[in-house]
Amino acid sequence: MKRRVLMLCGDFMEDQEAMVPFQALQAYGLAVDAVCPGKKAGDVCRTCIHQLSPTHQTYSESRGHNFTLNATFNDVEAENYDGLIIPGGRAPEYLAIDASVVDLVKKFTDSTKAIAAICHGQLVLAAAGSVKGRKCTAYPTLGPVLVAAGAHWVEPETLAACVVDGNIITGATYEGHPEFIRAFVKALGGNTTGSDRRVLFLCGDFMEDYEVAVPFQSLQALGCHVDGACPKKRSGDICATVVHDFEGDQTYSEKPGHNFTLTADFEAIDASSYDALVIPGGRAPEYLALDKKVIELVKQFMKAKKPVASICHGQQILAAAGVLQGRNCTAYPAVKLNVILSGATWLEPDPIHRCFTDGNLVTGAAWPSHPEFVSQLMALLDVGVSF
Repeated sequence: MKRRVLMLCGDFMEDQEAMVPFQALQAYGLAVDAVCPGKKAGDVCRTCIHQLSPTHQTYSESRGHNFTLNATFNDVEAENYDGLIIPGGRAPEYLAIDASVVDLVKKFTDSTKAIAAICHGQLVLAAAGSVKGRKCTAYPTLGPVLVAAGAHWVEPETLAACVVDGNIITGATYEGHPEFIRAFVKALGGNTTGSDRRVLFLCGDFMEDYEVAVPFQSLQALGCHVDGACPKKRSGDICATVVHDFEGDQTYSEKPGHNFTLTADFEAIDASSYDALVIPGGRAPEYLALDKKVIELVKQFMKAKKPVASICHGQQILAAAGVLQGRNCTAYPAVKLNVILSGATWLEPDPIHRCFTDGNLVTGAAWPSHPEFVSQLMALLDVGVSF
């Protein structure tokens, strides 16, 4: 039977801490219901981006994507789910004092089902008495309240820290998503196969935030070695990302996203050492498509018939590389001309979450398609999760 997970959402939950596990778990074959008190399926929660800066004493906050709920809070019955996941951000501050939320979390706690909370989400666990006598971590400022709630506080050595105590999984921040998601899947009874794959991400400034973070951390959570590289940058350097979202205008809006830390030196990349290539969208592909070394790298992957997965505007790079001739391909609709002029057969992304595989090539239209996008790439890599 398909595992079903409940995600407890609220306005100004942290953007990545909601969407990365939401889409990653779906890509692995789980059903995920996202709900919020006072809202119903189809309603939107506004998210926030929390970003640390070396020059500030705490994180900054800016607007993230709009997150669309797919289930109604008042219809939820805890017994219908195998696990619960609670994102961080500021939403837990008020969710923790909502009696209906606390009652729901207590039911999960009493049933000993898998519960995963990250960053500030542990406030909700504290309110429900779920951490009493349990080891847990969280964003460092939550230490005092969790100690007061009876938890055995584990100071996070890094912001990627994750602690597992039986059915309770806690993480410090979105930096720890790979371990956090992996531990949650294991608690649900999942096993990963083919986790030795090596995947390269072709990055650039102002790539779309979700379109790098979701597949990158989804593959890491499966145990894959994943590198992000950018022309003219080195491992440890930062790429700025953007939030592309539809908010009532004729085209998408753009807002600043999270900073993305690169893990490899572009100049030292050896395509033969990787099993697959992923190309995020956003605005980065516009200028990456003009870089001769980028084009040569893409050609090497395609010539070797290794999996190549490209999403949204990433297909601008494929078109410039001349590798789409005779292929079936989709993309963000505004890239349709690039795709057709490159000699590909255009596949209409209707609905927008559609993805298509043609041989070694996976193409998707936009970030709502991540569950299909990651799942189809997993199939080409022969990586999977079984329950």
